[in-house]
Amino acid sequence: MNTYLSTEQLSERIQYTSRTIRNELVDSCLYEGRHYIRPFNRRKILFIWENIEADMLLQDDSLALAFTEEV
Repeated sequence: MNTYLSTEQLSERIQYTSRTIRNELVDSCLYEGRHYIRPFNRRKILFIWENIEADMLLQDDSLALAFTEEV
């Protein structure tokens, strides 16, 4: 079962302001259908916490390699 959060509830969990989530994260790294839905094709957005959390915890090894020191 999914946990649906409002923008304000998500901002409390990930420590970004609601404004930042709406203006910078939606559609740049949070995608409709995966990370959020618009119920009944309306303006309100509900975020799917489990998908957001899973993607936040993914680590891209190519980024880690860029910051390792060569011995």
